Amino acid sequence: MTTIASLGARLIRVPLTRPWAADVTSVGVIATHVVRSDGAEGWGFSWTPQIGAEAVLALLQHDIPAFAVGRSAEPAEVWRELWRHLHEAGGGGLTTIAIAGLDLALWDAAARAAGISVSTSIGRRRDSVRSYGSGINLHYELDDLLAQARRWVDAGFGAVKMKVGSPDLARDVARVAAVRDVIGPDRALMVDANQRWDLDRATTAVEALAASDIAWIEEPLRADDLAGHIELARRLRGGSGVPIALGENVHTRYRFDDFVRSGAAQVVQPNIVRVGGITPFLKIAGDAHTAGIDLHPHLLPELSGQLALVLPQEVLVEDIEDAAFGALGALETPSPVAIVDGTLTEVPHEGLGLRFTHPEGL
Repeated sequence: MTTIASLGARLIRVPLTRPWAADVTSVGVIATHVVRSDGAEGWGFSWTPQIGAEAVLALLQHDIPAFAVGRSAEPAEVWRELWRHLHEAGGGGLTTIAIAGLDLALWDAAARAAGISVSTSIGRRRDSVRSYGSGINLHYELDDLLAQARRWVDAGFGAVKMKVGSPDLARDVARVAAVRDVIGPDRALMVDANQRWDLDRATTAVEALAASDIAWIEEPLRADDLAGHIELARRLRGGSGVPIALGENVHTRYRFDDFVRSGAAQVVQPNIVRVGGITPFLKIAGDAHTAGIDLHPHLLPELSGQLALVLPQEVLVEDIEDAAFGALGALETPSPVAIVDGTLTEVPHEGLGLRFTHPEGL
């Protein structure tokens, strides 16, 4: 049996070209390196934009290698054992984010050992996937927001997403309508409230924004409010019919199942790192496909784009403007994916093709 011989991790702060807020000017990447007993090496990462990077690093430097070294290097075998071991510190969140650092590195090592990409090792079902333009733009002035929308159009995206959740609903309504005017009637327009509303405000806001033909409302309520989403979905079914999308802050397959089976969500958006890596993501995607519910992965196009090529269902890959690791200069090698005219394809590489730079002193 091939086992895990060692696991290393280091924290990098990657500056953002376009700050996501006044206090979010960089994102935290915990780059990981695994060595197997047969000498094969793999590289992966964990990721958290603002909160918890040092805690994730601590798990990857202490609790995770203390448990995982000497155990099977098969990702599916070690994942569940490790998740159970860390459960005392939480079933999801920091623990699953940290587990992803090992899981991605193990998938990378296995594919590199075979001289192929991870998507090839899993089984690619398509050669390309659609991508949509996205932005962290609630704080943008209207002129800047509309300029961004024009860049999305010029880049060939067939769908775009913008932020809502202003204290003044009229501001949101006006901004969404203005973006709709820029992108025209034939592109999908999604909106994301980032958990800013309560149930009544969400009901009012979604019905008002529906006039601009929005394709979904993302995270309208606190992400863990299952009962609230069930009720909001019931209200929207009796009105505009706008689908509810969520999942970037849902951390386990079991919690996704709660939202799907209850009808609380019509679109699920797992973040591959936050759910614990490729191993659980593939199971969540399989569950969504079986349930007949749409799935579109959250962020990280250089990772989610590769996995989108292997899924049984067609998905959209989110591309936040100027936020991909390659665009931020965070990778040692060229990005493993390319997005041209709103379409993502793989660039030839081995493994995941995601090795991070070594800033001075790290």
